[in-house]
Amino acid sequence: MFRVIERFISIDGEGPTSGELAAFIRFEGCNLRCTWCDTAYSWDGSCPHEEQSTEDIYHYIKESGARNVTLTGGEPLLQKDIIPLLDLLSSDRTLHIHIETNGAIDIGQYKDRYPSGNIHFIVDYKLPGSGMQMTMKEKNFEYVGRDDVYKFVIASDNDLRETWRIVNKHELTKRCRVFLSPVVESIEPKRIVEFMISRKWHDIKLQVQVHKVIWPKDMRGV
Repeated sequence: MFRVIERFISIDGEGPTSGELAAFIRFEGCNLRCTWCDTAYSWDGSCPHEEQSTEDIYHYIKESGARNVTLTGGEPLLQKDIIPLLDLLSSDRTLHIHIETNGAIDIGQYKDRYPSGNIHFIVDYKLPGSGMQMTMKEKNFEYVGRDDVYKFVIASDNDLRETWRIVNKHELTKRCRVFLSPVVESIEPKRIVEFMISRKWHDIKLQVQVHKVIWPKDMRGV
């Protein structure tokens, strides 16, 4: 059984399918405490939740008619029964699955189990502004493929410079897609654009969170 704190249909606010409808499943629990986290209510077990089985989650997705599915949290890969759920979802090739994972968990076993098909990863890299950079599993740079995303959440000029260093050191744009996501309370998106122009950084993408443009930033279930 899973502790699910939210499940809803909305547009995908970020990632490769941004702007498209998706079914979201938000799991309880996270092993990080990022300074700018916008889902801190999923951390500690204090938020109301529903007990959901693998079959409950799959039935909800199919009843919704969704083709895109986002598994998020918290941290979905902390769920002890996540593999049976992923096995079921991977067997349904009408679904396109994104797993939003926080970069502190080794994704190698999952990439081995689902080497191709409909399960893809959006991996965060926590920069200095998050306070969590020391937890990052840099081995994940070797596991990602062309259908995966590395997302860098940027809160400062220092975060920008560190992103530039990491992406170039690991030749990350040759492995996967790279997105830059601003913490808009801390850095203006135009500053990131200026940095991209100054570095002639043509193979990455700036992405704002569309759902926060449409709805209040603290609104849930959207």
